[in-house]
Amino acid sequence: MRDTPRSAFPHFCEIATRWMDNDVYGHVNNVHYYSYFDTAVNRLLIERGVLDIHGGRTVGFVVETGCSYFAPVAFPDTVHVGVRVARLGNSSVRYEIGLYRNEDEMPAAAGHFVHVYVDRETNRPVPIPGDARALLETLQM
Repeated sequence: MRDTPRSAFPHFCEIATRWMDNDVYGHVNNVHYYSYFDTAVNRLLIERGVLDIHGGRTVGFVVETGCSYFAPVAFPDTVHVGVRVARLGNSSVRYEIGLYRNEDEMPAAAGHFVHVYVDRETNRPVPIPGDARALLETLQM
């Protein structure tokens, strides 16, 4: 996904880097990239009303994740996180993520993660709720 332009993503979330994100090498430490992934996807789901993190009957568990790094990001950069759906199953969804530094056209990093929807009480997989599925379908490219 190194050559994936911003136009390949139907949704973006803007995240400001923080001073504490930088490591001793002067760039954002790799562990924060996964936080950016989580923040962008969950913010989208919450803002669109398909995820209630406190009282919803279903929640998405991350069961797989990966990231490739292409260029450094450092404080005080702004990260623009592109989100799209690569695969939509019965109870799971695979997101592809592109992290773009400031106004760069090509990604500084790209990755994926998989949510499996589960019943909050039993932690057993359940079908993706209809309202969430409808939203996720709009993110397929």
